Amino acid sequence: MKPRLRRGVRLTYDHTRDIQVLLYPEGVLVPNPTATAILRLCDGSSTVDDITVALSNQYDGVQAGQVLEVLTRLADRQVVEWT
Repeated sequence: MKPRLRRGVRLTYDHTRDIQVLLYPEGVLVPNPTATAILRLCDGSSTVDDITVALSNQYDGVQAGQVLEVLTRLADRQVVEWT
């Protein structure tokens, strides 16, 4: 399965708040740095394992289960979908 942002959802930088925000039709989410790093890799062509490997190049101890857990929570909020 390959996660991607749902249609109408985008990750952008809010200059006023000086943070990354996730804009979607129902509102705004302020993802933590971990979720932001994961969301940047949700392009619809990368698997959870691909995302885990990419994050492992930046951070120590990244596990696919943790990445999947974050993506599952984001999917429950209907900002991420699986292709």
